[in-house]
Amino acid sequence: MENAAPAIAEPSLSKKPSPSFRLRNGSLDALRLRRVFDLFDRNGDGEITLDEMASALDALGLGADRSALEAAVGGYVPAGAAGLRFEDFESLDRALGDALFGAVLEEVPEEEEDEGDLKEAFRVFDEDGDGFISAAELQAVLKKLGLPEARSLASVQEMICNVDRNCDGRVDFGEFKNMMQGITMRGA
Repeated sequence: MENAAPAIAEPSLSKKPSPSFRLRNGSLDALRLRRVFDLFDRNGDGEITLDEMASALDALGLGADRSALEAAVGGYVPAGAAGLRFEDFESLDRALGDALFGAVLEEVPEEEEDEGDLKEAFRVFDEDGDGFISAAELQAVLKKLGLPEARSLASVQEMICNVDRNCDGRVDFGEFKNMMQGITMRGA
């Protein structure tokens, strides 16, 4: 099983994903993928079960069909394991990336790539598309992710204030970019 990758069910998306969604910086990929893995691994046991994956996808509004999920992911779960270990999750991520986006053929300059990734991430939070992230929008995304910080609007407003350099009560793309670059520098 180690030598041959399992056949993966062809993913179906109603909207074609942006090429910038696929990360291409190896060290950032691993860090970001680890964070996603940890979010999905709700009980922290080092494995993501199909139930945990389905719950996480449902929480993100992606409505997981259990049989399709099992068909796509089941081949990556090692025999005797309850779920995907991080290494298995990486293999699944690579296979899904290739299936959705094709192999990465051309190198995109890292600065352009990072800017595109940040714009995609910003759009996730900027739900109304006005170019700003409000406390209400941030709270809605945190709720979807099941994070406890979403319970209190005051704590969400405090998060906004910590990033809001021009004190207008919301986060623009420049402020978001500065915050994310700070997180990447400290987290790398």
